[in-house]
Order: sequence, then C-alpha cells, then structure tokens
Amino acid sequence: MRRRTRHPCVVGTHEGTHAGLAADLRSALAGDVDFTPAARALTTMDASNYRRVPAGTVAPRDADDVAAALEVCRNHGVPVVPRGAGTSIGGQATGTGVVLDLTRHLDGIVSVDPEARTAVVRPGLVLGRLREAVRPYGLTFGPDPSTHSRCTLGGMIGNNACGAHSVAWGTTADNVHSLEVVTYRGERLTLGRDGQGAPAGLLDLVGRRLGLLRTGYPAGLPRRISGYALDALLPEKGVDVVRSFVGSEGTLGVVTEATVRLVPLPAQPILVVLGYADETAAADAAAGLLAYGPLTVEGMAADLVGAVGGLPRGGAWLFCEVDGAGAADRLVRAADAVDAAVVRDPAGQRALWRIREDAAGTATRMPGGGDAWPGWEDCAVPPARLGAYLRDFRALLADFGLRGVPYGHFGDGCVHVRIDFDLWTGKGVRDFRRFSEAVADLVVAHGGSLSGEHGDGKARAELLPRMYGEELVALFGQVKDVWDPDGGLNPGMLVRPEPLDSGLRFAGLPVVGSGEGLGSGEGLGSGEGLGSGEGLGRAAARCVGVAKCRVAGPSQGEGVMCPSFRATGEEKHSTRGRARLLHEMALGEVITDGWRSEEVREALDLCLSCKGCRSDCPVGVDMAAYKAEFLDRHYAGAGGWWRRPRSHWTMGGLPRWLDVFGRGLNTLTRLPYAAGLAGVTPERPLPRVAERTFTSWFAERASSRPAALVLWPDTFTDHLAPQVGRAAVRVLEEAKLGVALPEGRVCCGLTYVSTGRLGAARRVMRRTLDVMEGETGETRETGTTGETGTTGETGERRGVGEAGEAGDLPVVVLEPSCAATLRTDLPELLPDDPRAARLAARIRTFAEALETLAPDWAPPRLDREVTGQTHCHQHAVLGGAPDRRLRERAGLVGELAGGCCGLAGNFGFEPGHEEVSRACAEDQLLPALRAADAGTEILADGFSCRTQITHLTDRRARHMAELLAEGLEGEGR
Repeated sequence: MRRRTRHPCVVGTHEGTHAGLAADLRSALAGDVDFTPAARALTTMDASNYRRVPAGTVAPRDADDVAAALEVCRNHGVPVVPRGAGTSIGGQATGTGVVLDLTRHLDGIVSVDPEARTAVVRPGLVLGRLREAVRPYGLTFGPDPSTHSRCTLGGMIGNNACGAHSVAWGTTADNVHSLEVVTYRGERLTLGRDGQGAPAGLLDLVGRRLGLLRTGYPAGLPRRISGYALDALLPEKGVDVVRSFVGSEGTLGVVTEATVRLVPLPAQPILVVLGYADETAAADAAAGLLAYGPLTVEGMAADLVGAVGGLPRGGAWLFCEVDGAGAADRLVRAADAVDAAVVRDPAGQRALWRIREDAAGTATRMPGGGDAWPGWEDCAVPPARLGAYLRDFRALLADFGLRGVPYGHFGDGCVHVRIDFDLWTGKGVRDFRRFSEAVADLVVAHGGSLSGEHGDGKARAELLPRMYGEELVALFGQVKDVWDPDGGLNPGMLVRPEPLDSGLRFAGLPVVGSGEGLGSGEGLGSGEGLGSGEGLGRAAARCVGVAKCRVAGPSQGEGVMCPSFRATGEEKHSTRGRARLLHEMALGEVITDGWRSEEVREALDLCLSCKGCRSDCPVGVDMAAYKAEFLDRHYAGAGGWWRRPRSHWTMGGLPRWLDVFGRGLNTLTRLPYAAGLAGVTPERPLPRVAERTFTSWFAERASSRPAALVLWPDTFTDHLAPQVGRAAVRVLEEAKLGVALPEGRVCCGLTYVSTGRLGAARRVMRRTLDVMEGETGETRETGTTGETGTTGETGERRGVGEAGEAGDLPVVVLEPSCAATLRTDLPELLPDDPRAARLAARIRTFAEALETLAPDWAPPRLDREVTGQTHCHQHAVLGGAPDRRLRERAGLVGELAGGCCGLAGNFGFEPGHEEVSRACAEDQLLPALRAADAGTEILADGFSCRTQITHLTDRRARHMAELLAEGLEGEGR
C-alpha cells in the first residue's frame, strides 16, 4: 500500500504567494476561483473555536469542475477541504489549502421520485429547500438539524447530521441510498451497498480485521457519530460502503451528488410538552417514552429557555412530537411528568420549536452574562444512561469552575452544551484541554460517543483513542490512506489530528478592553462589550458562526436578518461574513490594512443597518453598530472628510439641511445634476419637503388639556410627513392625553449614526439632552393664549402651559427608527451621561403610549384588511406586540410583511444600491402588496417603508395614526 505524502500547511498573505495555483485553477475550471484577502478571510472559520487560513476558494459548477480542481491542487501539493454552509462545530469546515465552496453552484435538486421516496440532490443544496420541494408529495427528509434553514446536504453527509426527529427517522447515514464522489486522485466512484464503489484495497483491508470491527464499537448508541463507521462494512451489515463514508468529514472524497431517502410527513403532528422538576428528571424519563413512538424527544431546562410563555409547570421540559391525538393522549398518560401541555396549533408549535432551533446560539450567552463556547458540544450516551451522565457532567463542570447549559436530543442520549471556557488566556486554554480530556473519559465510562451529531473535527479527534483504543484508531488511519494516499483531503481531521488546543480563533485578539472599541470607549453596540471599550474584533468574535443570517427567503426563516444576504446570496453580505471580516481585520494576518480595509468597507457597504441581527442573531451580533464604528474610523484622520461619500454629508446631515433650507430644498433638488452633487442616485426621486412643518402647525393651535406626554417631532414627521404628526395629536387627544412638544430643536442623531459620523451624532445627542433636561428643557404644552414663541421653520419653539418636570412625562416617538435610536443607540453612544439612560427609559411608541397611558380608550372600528411593512427597527429593538393589539382592537385584520423594505434611510438613495434595495423589497414586502386586494389598507409606520412602497408600487402606505384619525372622523368623534 502506498503511504500518504504529508503536505506542509499552505498559508499565504496574498494571492501572489499562490499565483501559479490560482492561474491553473482558473484555466481548468468553469467555476469561480477567488484568492483575494476577502475570500480567504470569509473561510478561515466555521462554527467552531478554530481558525485556519486557506490559500483561496473555488466554487465549482459541476462534478467535472470538482475533479479538475482536485487535479490542479494535487499537482501543486495543496490540500482541499469541501465546505457547505460552514456550520460545523468541530472545525472540519476550515482548511489551509483550497476551500471548495459547494453552495454557490452545486446547490440544486436533480430529481424527485415520490413513488420510490427518493430525491437526487447536489451537495450544496440547503436542507430546508429540499424539504420545501418534497412537501407537496407528503414527504420530507428525516434528519432535521436545528440549522435546517441553512445547512447543506453535503455538510450533513460529511458530519452524519441528525436532528430532532432522529428517534423516528435516524441519522443521515440511515437516509442516504447512494453517493457520487470524487477522490483526491480524481477517481469517480458511485457508493452503495454490497461493496459498491469501494476503492481498491478497502475491502481486503477490513476483511482482515472483522473481529476488531465487531468488538471495537460501543453498543446501544443510536448517536455514535465519532470516527469512521467501518462496522458498516461487515458482511452481516451488507458491506455498506455508502454508510461507511457518511460522517467522514470530507477526508475520503468529495460528494458531487447524493440519492437520499424520503419519509412520509406525519398526518397530524402534535407537540406534547412535558414538564419535569429538573433536568435529570427529564433525562431519566426520556428513554421510557420511546416505546410510545414519539417522533421527537428533545430536552431543555429553565436555564436555557428562560421566561417563555406556553410551557407547562416545571424546571425542565421534554418536547415530544407525535402523530395524532391518540398518540398524544397515550404519551401524556404514560409520562410521569409534573405537568403537560398539548399544542395542536401549528403557529404555537413553531413558536416553541424556535426556542430549540435557536439554542445553538442562545446557549452561548450565559445567564447573568458572559460568553460560552463550543468545544464539548454534542456527546452521546445510551439513552438509559443520560440522567446519570448529566449528574456526573454537572459535577465535573463544578470541579473545573465552569458553567454550561445542557440541552439536546434526550431520546437519543445526545447532549449539546456551550461552556464558558476562557479561551483568551494561556491558563484558560490549558484548562480547556484538561476539561476536554476529563469529560472524554466520563463519556467513555458511560458507554458513550465523543460526538453524537457534529462529528469530531479538531475538537475531539485527538481524543478518539480514549473511546476506540489505539488499534481501531490506527485502522482509521489505514482506511484513510486507502481512500486518500496523498493525504490531500482535509488533513488533520479524524486521523493524525492536530492538537485540540491549537489554532484557536481567539489567539491574537485583545484579552481585555484595548481602547480600540467603539468610539474609544463610548459604545454603540450591545452594551456588553463595545460599551465597555472592548475592541471591535473581540466584539465580532462573539459571532459563533451558526449562520442563521444565511437564511435565503421568507419560506426558510422568519424575521429580518439578513436582507442583503437574501438579496445577493454572498457570504460577505451576511452578518456572519461581515463579522469574520472584522475579526480578520483585527488580527491583521489576512486583512492587513486595518481600519482602511477596502474589503471590509465593501462588505459593509451593502449592510442596510436594519438592526435585524440585533434581535434575530442568536448571540445578538449588532452589525449596524459595528458598521457605524468602522465607517467612523475608516474615514477618520487627514483627508477622511474628502474620501467620504457625498451622501454621508447630504443624507447623513438631512436634519440640519432641512432646518436650514426647509422647503427650499424642493427647488435645490430640481436643479440639473442635483443628484450627482448630492451623491444620491438619480433613479429615485427625493422626498418632497412639506409646505408647512408639523411643529409650526402645533405651535399655532390651542389646547387646554394638561400634558400627559411629550410628542417627539422627529425630522421625517416634522418636515416630510407632518400629516402623521397631526393625525397622532388628533388620536392622542381623543384618548384624553394632553400633548406637548420639546421646547427646542431635538434630534435623535439617527442619520449621523447610520453614516458613521459618531462624533457628530454625539454632539447632536448632547444638544438634545440639553433641551430635554437642561435649562431650556422645561417641556410645555401649547396653551390657549396664542403665545407660542415659535422661531419659524427651524423647528425651535416655546410653549406655555402647566408647570412640571419634563423627565416625568413619557416621550412618544412616531418614527420607529428614531424611537429605536433613542432607546438603544443614545445610551450606548453616551454611556457616561446619565441623562441618556433617563431619556431612553421614557421612550414609547405610538401604540405603547395608547396601551399604557389610555388603557380604557376604545379606538375606532376600521374593520378592514390590512397589509404592509413592520419597520426593521421596530422588529429588532422596539417589539411589535402593542402594535398588533392596537390593530386587533381597531378591527384591522391581516399580518404585516416581515423582512426589510430595502430603502433603509440613506441606503436606497445611494448609488449602486438600487438593485439590492429592490431585491430586499421583493423578499417579502412586494409579494404581500401584490397579493392584497385593492381595498386593503397599506400600513407602514416607518417613513422609509412608506417611501419605498411609493417608489416601487402604485399603492399608498400610511402610518397607524393616520388610519385611526381617519376612523375618528368617520365616526364623528
């Protein structure tokens, strides 16, 4: 047998290091070859703790391209790692040679055979797309990891992924019929049973070790994922080559096509949630439920779930899906549970399952604060041993002074957990190794597998001898050499592993605050890191890579994140991709020009600052904040003002320009070349400035009612949509709420933040705080004497009325983006100014104000259909529950579109953004409008959303205040 040839690590800082390799790949392939710093930076990490720098990336178009890429890499002595969505937790989707991106072109469904219950798919196909395509036939693909909306079939085959339904339908290996693969030497094989597709020498090798294969694997483990499944090659198991290949983590061959088995969907899926006193009680009960045929038995405890409604009493829960009411009744009767809930409503089931699906990210934030990381993520023990194992595991955590939140597939004995390892310091890394070794011994003592779902990768491969013994692990190496004599496929994974504490992605980042944080200590991010002065690279490192931001299309996921990825499908336009680029910028190895990086600027250019990631990302990465910080520093220093796009000065300074020029801007914007001079696209008409501001109208009206609230005259309402402000006053006063305005010009600073002018934003915010709380900040309502003190169209005004402290009154903000800025960005940018936190606490949306300040007021009954757009910032920061309740009370039936409208303030007006802006609108908003009847009301509280609807459709959208005011007139109130 020919021995493998070891390759040196292939690491270069620019394409010139591998110019010949890149040129040969471009000549040989029809697909994409990218050796730029950005492409390399985007693939240095997956969802693990590890980082490896590749030479470049290749996106093959077909199997011929895969074979050609492997041939070129073999000739150059460069290793190859195939990569799907990059959600692997063991580190096996990173590599030092060429990364094969199988998601860009090899992502289709070749065919579906409903009668045979099979589908032929390409490796880059997202699982959710396959499930969506076969659902009309009443079928699905059984394995369903929580990442089903973005994980790929190829990645699932590589890791032998499982998911919640494995108690019914097994692992990926149980659901693959055949595979088309290409070896590193270019041999094309079709893998199946009865030895089909076995490379020369494989069956002879295992035939000499049948005894070891029969005795070397632990029994009673439905989730034995670790190592190679060589026992599938036993005669009594059908010499199943395809099954032995699944779970090989890209170390044996590259999958180019797969024929997978499909299973029938349950006819009447019902979710039974069983409450238990604690986690171990739930674990002890799980195995006993399997006799009743559940489709899932998922476990999680209160420290993961938190305060979530709809759960029965208890400190831990089992989520058991069954098929049919009879099965649900039998399961509830058989379960020795503290309490139970039977959820039949599909929406209610989805809401509860979302808790479980987000756990891979939410578990990275410890209760009470602090980060937790993978590293001992998914071991499995025999289900009957799970309770005992968890008790011992909790004790081991305590011995090491660590915290973790276990959850997972209790019916299969598989536990997921993120642990608060200190991976930033030498001592912490040494403790990480010691714990990994100790817990490996604990798992083996309970008869378990080091991996129960995600594969071994770098995290566990070094520990495999503890589970299998040296002899069987040596056989793994011999099998690897038969498949891959040159050692070119994903070296360092599974066999001849790299140390588990090497190549950690945290190395090189600051351990504590470096003074290089957002605004040099005046934070704008989550308030937990950036606000503390941590570096932007360290903040970006919070991204654990679970890639929820890579969801493409509304059918695959709810929420807003990430509109630019949904529009382009490119990793660099996902939240994760941008976080990786910032991480690499901080390290300085691949991206070497720091804050001046054009790679980072280009990726952030298509970030709409929608803040969707702030709420939708399981770990709360806030890319809008990171973008603002980057832009602020990117254009800092000598000449920075000149390098800035003009739109940063025009659209970014819109509040100032409107105050100075007022409706005179209408004349200026009609001048020739106005768009070019302003740095905005000529494809969009600029909004018209109203003939009269809202504040001037308010100053001249009479009201004798004492003020119950301060109405915030945001720039958009004041100058561009004063009818919204007038309608709001009408409604609020009808609800017997006296309205006052601030006694001076106020601005939240939103446009300055979104364009990365943080110094200007702080100055604007401080002036606003002076007005709201300072010597001129006594807020008063307009009186009956006509004395207004208005200074004109600048918006400064003075009212007369009841005395009182401004700080005692809620501040109602009609524009969602301004409300979000005041509630979050203001205190994060000015953390040392207590006035900022006080004002933030006073902010209310229009619906919140009506609900809390006038709970007994009955809105007019509008009784009509409604559709439209929920503002991104409303979704991400403010929440929409009061708005939904207000619509229901007013008789407005229907749901507003999710996603992002695509205009996003200045974004949609900037050159080069028009196509993406429209694509974002096409994701959810425009289809919803096209589906609406002509008489359906179009509702959009955000000015940007209403503007986008006006630009792209013939429909007119209105603020909720306008609909209610119109309803009051119609009722004669």
